[in-house]
This record gives sequence, structure tokens and C-alpha cells, in this order.
Amino acid sequence: MNPVTEPPAGGSKSIRGASARTAAALFNYGNILGILVPVPLGMLWLGISMIVYAMNRHHPNPKVGHYTQQAAYRFYGITGAFTAVAIFFPGQDWTPYLGAWILGALVLVPWSILDIVRIHRDEWRDMEIPEGLA
Repeated sequence: MNPVTEPPAGGSKSIRGASARTAAALFNYGNILGILVPVPLGMLWLGISMIVYAMNRHHPNPKVGHYTQQAAYRFYGITGAFTAVAIFFPGQDWTPYLGAWILGALVLVPWSILDIVRIHRDEWRDMEIPEGLA
């Protein structure tokens, strides 16, 4: 179903509230999948997340952009910290990598679930966008 609908006689387009809610939660769902299944979904999510961020950060509904930005801060902060710390992990031992992955999952998964709950509790109304802005 198309989230942007055109009324038959109107000069504006409508964005459904349910569509905005789904867009706001999308980054959090990707975070959960990416951290729980790091190979290959985590690696794929690292690239796909940039596309999702670019699509949703400047959504006509400002709440979508806010929730997307917060989820991106968490994901990129954790992956960036992992990268910076992993440089100093010893050679062939997988224990530090596993520990860092578990720590990242323990931070990111509950926080993403909490954000999804907040998104679903928030009020999402349909929006009208003037013809020139759509």
C-alpha cells in the first residue's frame, strides 16, 4: 500500500500516520537484527542503515526524523566504539571480540526495544503535504 496518497480533487498529498510510525521504527528494527546476527546481517545493516537514515531523517513528519536520528546515534556510537577498541585486541584470541559484541548487544537491543515501544505509544496523525513540497 502506498504511504503517500493523492486525493482525487485536492492540491495536496496525504501521509498516513501508520506509515510514519513504521518509518520511525525501521532503524531500530535494523539495529536489533544487525546486532543479533552480526554475520552477515550486521555487515549489511552497516551499509543499509545509511540509506534508511538518508530516507527518514528528513521525513515530512519531524518525529520520524527524531526517532531515526536517535537510533542512528546509538548504532553508530556502538559500532564506532567497537572499532576503536578492537584495534587493541590481541591477535588470534576471539574472547575480546565476543565480549565486545555481547556488551554492544546488551546496550543496543534493550534501548532499541524501548524506543520501539515509545514509537508505538506516540500519537501518529495523518499529514497533508502541500503540492509544491511533495
